[in-house]
Order: sequence, then C-alpha cells, then structure tokens
Amino acid sequence: MNFDVEKIRKDFPALNQEVYGKPLVYFDNAATSQKPRVVIDTLVSYYSGINSNVHRGVHYLSQQATEAFEQTRDLIRDYIHAKSNSEIIITKGATDSINLVANSFGRHFFKPGDEVIISATEHHANIVPWQVICKDTGSKLKVIPTDENGNLNLDSFKGLISHKTKIISVGHISNALGVVNPIREIIRIAHQNNIPVMIDGAQGIVHREVDVQELDCDFYCFSSHKFYGPMGVGILYGREKFLEQMPPYQTGGEMIKSVTFENTTFNELPFKFETGTPNVAGVIGFGAALEYIKKIGMPDIISYEDDLLKYALKKLNNLDYLQIYGNSQERAGVISFNLKDIHPYDAGTIIDKFGIAVRTGNHCAQPVMDFLGTTGTIRASMAFYNTREEVDRLLVAIEKVKEMFG
Repeated sequence: MNFDVEKIRKDFPALNQEVYGKPLVYFDNAATSQKPRVVIDTLVSYYSGINSNVHRGVHYLSQQATEAFEQTRDLIRDYIHAKSNSEIIITKGATDSINLVANSFGRHFFKPGDEVIISATEHHANIVPWQVICKDTGSKLKVIPTDENGNLNLDSFKGLISHKTKIISVGHISNALGVVNPIREIIRIAHQNNIPVMIDGAQGIVHREVDVQELDCDFYCFSSHKFYGPMGVGILYGREKFLEQMPPYQTGGEMIKSVTFENTTFNELPFKFETGTPNVAGVIGFGAALEYIKKIGMPDIISYEDDLLKYALKKLNNLDYLQIYGNSQERAGVISFNLKDIHPYDAGTIIDKFGIAVRTGNHCAQPVMDFLGTTGTIRASMAFYNTREEVDRLLVAIEKVKEMFG
C-alpha cells in the first residue's frame, strides 16, 4: 500500500491548527469530516465566477453551472455503479433522502396493517420518518433485535417478515457502534420474499466501497459532508422501477413539466424529486471530493483505516477501566467507549482540553444507548487522515481523565 498520510494531511487545512495550545486531533469524523483544499477551492471558484442557477437559463453562466452540476451526478452514478443518472436524486442530506423514501414510497404503497422493518441500531433519522409514516398510514414498525455487541439477529429478522412487510430499512454501518451490518444477507432474504430494501449509507460509503448493483439494494442514501464534501448535499439512489411509481415528496419549481391552475404534470426522473434551487455550489464541491477520493483510491483508504482502528482497539482494550461498546468482528471507523463511573460528558470535556475532538452523548441513537444501559458514550471516529500518533495522544488524555477522577 502506497499511502502517505502526512502528505494527505497537508490537503486538509483545518487539521493545521491548534486547540488550547495543542495541535488539533480530530476524532469526530462520524459527525462530519474535514474538507480537502480542492473542495474549498471549488466552492470559492463557483461563487467567484459561475454563481448561476441550474437547468433554467440559456445564458453562458447558467450553462456552465448546469454542466458542472450534472457532471457531479455522472460522477456519483459511476462511483456507486448505478445503471443511469435517472436513479441518482440530489437531496439535502441522508436524513432528507430517508424522509423522501418514507413519504413517497410509504404514501404510495402502504395501507393500514402493513409493516416496515428497521433494526435496533439505527440512527434516529432511520427511525423517526418511518414512525411518522406508519402512524399516518396505520402501518406497524418492527425492529430487528441486536445483541450486546451490536450484531443483528438474522434468525429473528426472518421471523419478523410477513406478507404485510412492505419495506426494510437498515443502516450499512452503525454510527454509534461502528458495527458493519450484514446488509447483503438482509437484502438476499428480503428479495426472496419480494420486499424492497433501503440502506442508510451515511457511514457506510465513507468506510466501504459501494456497488448498488452488486448489493442489489433498492435504495441507498448518504451525505456529502461525511464523505469529505460540503454540508447540505445528500444522495439518494433509487431503483428506477420504484422511483417511477413514487409521487414527489415535495412540490414546487423545477420538478414540474407543466402547470395550470387545474392540474400539474411532474418532470421525468431524476428531476421529479428535485424541487427548488439546489445547493449548486455544494453539489459541485462534492464532485471535487469524489474525484479526490478516487485519486487516492478507496481500497487503500479502507486498508489504512482498518489498520488504524485495530491499532486503537488494541491500545484501548489494555485499559481495564474502559468499557468499549460494539465489540463485533465486523466494524469500521468508530470506537464507542466509557470510563467506568465517569460521565461521558465530563470525560469528553477534559479530553477536549487536550486538543482532541471526540463526540459525547447518545449519537442520535438513543434506543441503542437504552439497550446498552447507558445515557451515552464517548465516540472516537476516524478518517484516513488520522494517525497512530493521534491515537496515542487520545490514550494519554484518557489516562489523565482517570487520574483526575481517581
């Protein structure tokens, strides 16, 4: 593996700063990643030169903006191996994408008594939209149980499926525990029963290669800002046969073909689901992020990150006063832990004083925390620009916290 992490770190301006007089260690990547210079420069270039709306003008700047915007759609389609651009919907984020499917798919296909299956390790964004649509349609939400390590119980999952099951929606990788879910097996079982599957890939695409045709999923969503691109941009891949049947989630400008006071006809895919002015700069910036990732190479990124995670786990497991959650064989990107008898907020506040950014709380996964019997955890989430030396600094900070609390 030809992977020069020190060279890569120079591409990320935010990493070159001090916090409380110490070099920043950024271990909050599951919340949002830092951005490479090429993404920042792309945003500046758009607003400095093009700064025009898309799909709406014949003038030069509008054509430039539209071309760059649609080139990003091309990049996304190619990156996740979708069949066509019609299957790539630009949204505001993964949460927006899930809401789109819950509302559009749910309102078209659900009827009273129908069922939706999710898992016990989901982010709130893959729980609440389904709860709401189930209440609105008289449907029922079912949950795949997990064990104490975050492994989903596939035997129980099979038992949850019935002729009333209309869709299954699960996360690729748990944002709270870092467990990689067996999505291929879930999709296989679901399709044996003619049930479509949505995958929340907000953490998945960051740490694993994604080929939607190979996965054979029906929907897959993710956010730009967790994948080294700008905030406010999300992607929804949807199988065309479902997208064609689903009504628009939101309505207004851009997503129409014709409007009279008596009737409206909607645009063709993918524009049917893209209402109003999109985050043009952000989308183009995400295109730059994808190009950057492709240049480094996702296989090398995965190999480096997995090695760094193993190093961190080995070090942390040596601390007998530390409890690590999500001890699954298949995990990526995240270590969720607590110092015994020390509140995670207190520990996280002290760790911050060492210039180390970690996340504390329930990580928008309160049912997971309730199941584990804790109010929250400390989450250290890693990216390919993190180093072993930064892991060592985290250990020093953790040991200081233990000393302070006795």
